[in-house]
Amino acid sequence: MKKIILILLFVMLPVAALAEDTAPDQPHWSFEVKGGNFTPTLSNWREFYGKRSMPEYGATLAYKLVRQVEIGVGAGAMSATGTAFAPLHQIAAGKVTYSLYPISLSLVLRGIVNENQWIVPYVGGSFTRMYYEEKIEGQGTAHGKADGYGYRGGLQFLLDGLDPDAANSMYLEYGVFHTYFFVEAEKTTAKVTSASADLGGTAYLFGLLFEF
Repeated sequence: MKKIILILLFVMLPVAALAEDTAPDQPHWSFEVKGGNFTPTLSNWREFYGKRSMPEYGATLAYKLVRQVEIGVGAGAMSATGTAFAPLHQIAAGKVTYSLYPISLSLVLRGIVNENQWIVPYVGGSFTRMYYEEKIEGQGTAHGKADGYGYRGGLQFLLDGLDPDAANSMYLEYGVFHTYFFVEAEKTTAKVTSASADLGGTAYLFGLLFEF
């Protein structure tokens, strides 16, 4: 995945470098909502939680420096319930709920060359702070945070042409220039130094992007 993102990055950088100042009839902001599955890097995850991944939901608000380049702030949430384990007795030690709440500051490059482009590739990187919480039934709650980084890449598909009347109404009533459906893959690393554990993982997500 890293090689694909690097190739897209080199293709898109000249577009961003040649971009003109944002025109009044172009969007200045974007807002996205997304969901999907997050697969933790933590070892023995399936042994305690019964499956390899957990659901993830998130949202990001971003400002466009130019049409192809934006910086944004995002937040997410993911949670799974499983069984705590007492290794000395080899028995279950109660129900455990594990939750992650990432907050990120990101830079995204979008390969858009005209406003009617149906498919737009994009890549991005982020600084991420991962807050974690682990509740073990009858034993209290452990929580903390870890700093790390992430990178992502994906494709966004323009939806305006599916219903031009609805797209025009969105612009007139809410100032939404474009609506996209997108799919992406994201890799995150966030290590807890004291525990030598990486709270990151790999996510496969889809969602809606609104430009206004």
